[in-house]
Amino acid sequence: MGPFLITVAIGAIMVVLFLALSWASRRRASQSHHRLEDALKHLFDLEYRGRHGSLASLTGALRVRDGATLDLVKRMQTQGLLVARGAEFDLTPQGERLALQVIRAHRLLERYFADEARLPLPQVHAAAERGEHHLSPDAADRLSASLGHPSVDPHGDPIPTREGFVPPASGTPATAWPMDRLARIVHLEDEPPISYAQLVAAGIEVGQVIRIIDSSPERMVLTDGENEFRLAPAVAANIFLESAPPPPAHPCALRLAELSTGQAAHVLGLDDRCQGYSRRRLMDLGFTAGATIRAALTTFAGDPRAYEIRGTLVALRREQASQVLVQPLEKAS
Repeated sequence: MGPFLITVAIGAIMVVLFLALSWASRRRASQSHHRLEDALKHLFDLEYRGRHGSLASLTGALRVRDGATLDLVKRMQTQGLLVARGAEFDLTPQGERLALQVIRAHRLLERYFADEARLPLPQVHAAAERGEHHLSPDAADRLSASLGHPSVDPHGDPIPTREGFVPPASGTPATAWPMDRLARIVHLEDEPPISYAQLVAAGIEVGQVIRIIDSSPERMVLTDGENEFRLAPAVAANIFLESAPPPPAHPCALRLAELSTGQAAHVLGLDDRCQGYSRRRLMDLGFTAGATIRAALTTFAGDPRAYEIRGTLVALRREQASQVLVQPLEKAS
């Protein structure tokens, strides 16, 4: 090989090495930024629930060594994001503002993945974790508008507003709820994932009205009036409850999916569990209070069905039709 070819080969190797080092440097910087935002989320979540972060809690949440956590804490102090009060950490106003931006992005993405991308619920958290660091505040605002400005994510957690307002935490764990007292599910904790997957597989959802009919150290039994859910107390503790709202003013109200073919009804409104893109789409299609609707056609398989509303035929899956509350008319059309 001549001197020229040797020079070209050395130059090519140097270019490859430079690109590899540049990529590795950018990757380390990105990982460092993501870890800082994850730390902000963790500390805000603890403060939101009335607790304080610590070196141990951060190490466990971030899954890193103590030394890496200590370096991160020093960096966050230098940037004015947190203050140490003995062994505990508190976010500064600037740290809280940045934490809320990440949380807003995360919960809007969860709403998007659940409602529009139709990801299975146990997968939306991980998908949002990957995307939250890349969604700017302006992009989050556009996503919120496209989803109809939802107020809660699929697990019942409130979505912070653009201004950074988030309502106080609510709900009581099912393990602390009185027996035989009617309650509405307001939040399903998605950590640990295996417990959340069990709740989803059992058919438990945010917005359901349930009652605890049996409780022991080994199991809890909940019912929604039609089905019974038998859960280990450790899993039931991930269900958060509030007192159920009063009975509806329309005792004959049905869900749209329950209408017989040819039967007509007036729309009363949408179920509170219908949020985000799904809610906006139904309202855009005319599913608003007072509209007259008729179950027009049923497919051979029974799902989806076609409904006539405002002079238009609209096909809905049973899951979607169950989110529309209607008052049947006395006679079918």
